[in-house]
Amino acid sequence: MFRYGTILLARRTFSAATSTRLAKKPAATSSLSPLLAALAATTTFALSQDSTVSAYATGAVKESAVRAAIADLIEKDAELRDDGTALTGTFVRLAWHCAGTFAKGDCSGGSDGGRMRFDPEASWGANAGLDIARRALEEVKEKFPAITYADLYTLAGVVAVEEAGGPKIPFRLGREDAASGETSPPDGRLPDADKGTKEKTISHIRDVFYRMGFNDMEIVALLGAHALGRCHPNASGYWGPWTRAETTFSNEYFRLLIEEKWYPKKTHANGRPWKGPDQFEDETGELMMLPADLALVQDLKFKKIVEKFAKDEDLFFREYAKAFSTLLELGVPFSPRKAWYQFW
Repeated sequence: MFRYGTILLARRTFSAATSTRLAKKPAATSSLSPLLAALAATTTFALSQDSTVSAYATGAVKESAVRAAIADLIEKDAELRDDGTALTGTFVRLAWHCAGTFAKGDCSGGSDGGRMRFDPEASWGANAGLDIARRALEEVKEKFPAITYADLYTLAGVVAVEEAGGPKIPFRLGREDAASGETSPPDGRLPDADKGTKEKTISHIRDVFYRMGFNDMEIVALLGAHALGRCHPNASGYWGPWTRAETTFSNEYFRLLIEEKWYPKKTHANGRPWKGPDQFEDETGELMMLPADLALVQDLKFKKIVEKFAKDEDLFFREYAKAFSTLLELGVPFSPRKAWYQFW
C-alpha cells in the first residue's frame, strides 16, 4: 500500500531534477513547509527505491499519432507477409503478457515498468517469440521517443484489437519505465496451455486470473482474443491458428469451440507423426485448440459463458473491452476513473 500511495503521488508531484536539487540543499529544504519538505524527501526515496524513470510529462505524447504509426506498422507487415497473417495477434499477446503478471495480493507485476525488455522477463519461456513484436515496435519508439515502452507495448495490443475490427478499448497513457528488470515478479504467473489433466488445467486458469482479480465472465472474455493469431512451434511448441480469419477480431473462437468437434492431434505436415505437445484439431487439421481452450467447454460454468458469447458478439465485445482495459491498468497508479456524472 505504501509503495502505491504516497510514494507515487510524490513522484508525480515533483520532477527528478527538483528532488535532486532539494536533496543537495538541506538548508533550502528546511525552509519549505513541512508538507513540501516531506514530499521532497519521499520523492528522493521513491526514485531510488522504485528504479523507475519518469519518461515524459503529461501531453508530451500525442496518442493518436502513435496509434496511427502502430496501425501502419501492422498493415505494412501484413503486406510483406502476404499470407493472411500479421503482427496483430502477437501485439495482443505482447500487451497481455506485459500486464498478466499482476498479483492483487501485493500489487506486484503488471504493465507499469515495461520490464519485459529486460531479463528475466525477456527470457521467460512464456514470452518466447515476443522479441519479434518488441523489435518491430522500435520503429515507432524512434518516431515517438517520449512514449514509454510500458505505454507502447500495451497500446500496441489495443490498436491491434481495434484495427482487427474489435471493440474500442478504453486506454490512457501514463505508465513509467523501469531502469532494469530487478523489480520483475517471479516467473510462473502467466497462464500455461496445459497442466496435464482437464481438472488441473481448469483449476490453473482460475488460479491465474483470480490472482489478478478477474471473475469467470472476464476470464472467458479475455481468452476470446484467441480469435486472433496463431501458435508457432518455435515459440510455444504448438502449431496453427484458432480460426480461419486470424487478423479479424470476432466471436468466431467461441462458435468454433461449441460447434466443431476437436480431436487429439496425431499427425502434421504430410502425415508425419506429431511430436509437439498435446493439442487438438478440427476434422480438416487446419484449425487447432489448446487444452486450456477446451477447458472452457469442459467446465460447466465456463461453458455457459462461451455459449452466450457464441450467440451474441456484441455482448462479447462489451465484456472484452472492459476486461482488457482493466488488465492493462493492473498495478498502474492511475487515478480512479470518474463516472460520467461526476464533476468533482
